[in-house]
Amino acid sequence: MPSYLLDFVNFMLRWLHVIAAIAWIGESIYFVMLDNSLKTPEDESSRRKGVFGEMWAVHGGGFYHNQKYATSPEQLPHDLHWSYWKSYTTWLSGFALFVMLYMANPGFYLVDSNSDWAWAANLNGVEANILALAFLFGGWVIYNQMCKRISPNMERDGLLSLAVAVLMVLVAYLSTQLFAGRAAFLLTGAVMATAMSANVFYWIIPGQRRMVEAMKTGEEPNPLDGKRGKQRSVHNTYFTLPVVLLMISNHYSFVYSHDYAWVIMSLFIFAGALIRQFFVLMHAGSIRPAYPAVGVALILMAFWVAAPSGGTSSDTDSATSTSLAEVHTIVENRCVQCHSAEPTQSGYSSAPAGIEYDTKEQLRNLMSDTKQVVASEYMPLGNITEMTEEERQAVADWRE
Repeated sequence: MPSYLLDFVNFMLRWLHVIAAIAWIGESIYFVMLDNSLKTPEDESSRRKGVFGEMWAVHGGGFYHNQKYATSPEQLPHDLHWSYWKSYTTWLSGFALFVMLYMANPGFYLVDSNSDWAWAANLNGVEANILALAFLFGGWVIYNQMCKRISPNMERDGLLSLAVAVLMVLVAYLSTQLFAGRAAFLLTGAVMATAMSANVFYWIIPGQRRMVEAMKTGEEPNPLDGKRGKQRSVHNTYFTLPVVLLMISNHYSFVYSHDYAWVIMSLFIFAGALIRQFFVLMHAGSIRPAYPAVGVALILMAFWVAAPSGGTSSDTDSATSTSLAEVHTIVENRCVQCHSAEPTQSGYSSAPAGIEYDTKEQLRNLMSDTKQVVASEYMPLGNITEMTEEERQAVADWRE
C-alpha cells in the first residue's frame, strides 16, 4: 500500500504540474503576442485617455477589444487580473516532484558514479541532495545578480542576453559533470524554471503592485518598475520552449547519457530560443524565417551529435556475438530487481516505465532499448546491482 500511495501521489502531482504549466505558459505566450500585436489607436478619444495601443480579435463567437494604457487610466478597477498563481503552482508542484522522485532516491537518480570528477562520483545521498539544491538556487542567484549588475537600468539588455546565454551553457556543462544524465537535464531546466518563477515573485508582481499603488494615490509610477518587469518577462519568454524540452527529455536516454550531453543540451536551448524569437517577431508583424531555420539546423546538429556511432566488430562477427539466453541471465542478475511485474528493490508497486524482463520474449521485444541504456551506462541506475564491464559488453554484442 505505501508504494501504491507514492505512485498515486506522484501521478496526481504530475497532473497538477502539467495543468499549471500549460496555464502559465499559455497565458505568458498570449500576453507576449498581445503586447507585440498592439497598434496605435485610431480613435482620438482613446489616445487622449492614455491608450498606448489596442488590438481587435475575434474568438468564441464574439469580438474582443484589448487596450493597453501607458499611463494610469481614468478609473482603475478594483478587480484587476493578476497573473502569478499559475507560475507559483507550476514551480511548487515541480519541486515537490523533484523531492519525491530524485531527492528521495539520490543514489539512483542524482549521483553519477561514472563522473570524471571523482568527488562527484563518490557523493553520498545527503551530499548529492545538498549539491542539487545549491545548484538549483545558486543558478537563480547568479542569474539575478547578472541582471542587476549588467543592465540595472535596462540599457544594456543585449549584453545581458549574451551573458545569460553563456551562463546557460555553463549550467549545462556543470550539470552533466556533477549529476547523473537524466538529473542533469532536469536540473538545467529547473534552473531556468526557477529563474522564471522567481522573476514573477521578486520582480514582475512587486513592480506591478508598486505601480498600481502609485496610480491609486495619484503619484507618478517609477518607470523602472515597468521596464524591469518587461526585461524579466522577455527572459521568461525565451526560457519557455527550452524548459519544456528539458523537462520531457528524461524519456530519451540517448540524449542525456551521451558523452557530449551538455553540447546536445545547449543546442536544444538555443534552438528553442530561436524558434520562440520567430513567433515573437511574427506577432509584431515581421516574418523572419531565418530564426526557425537556424533553430531547426541546431536541432539537426543535436541529432547528429547524439546519433549512435557506427557498428563495432561484434555487429558483423558472429563468433563474438551473445545469445538471448546469455543476455537474459545477465538481466536476471542485474535488472529484474526493478524491472519485473513484482519488483523487489525499486520501492515501486510496478516496473519503472512499465519495462519488464520476466521472460525472454519480453527481453527480445526490448532488445534495442536494452542495448542502448546498458551501453550508455545509464542502467542500472547508479549501477546499484554492480553490472560489470564484461556484462555490458556482452549485452552490446547481443545479436539475434
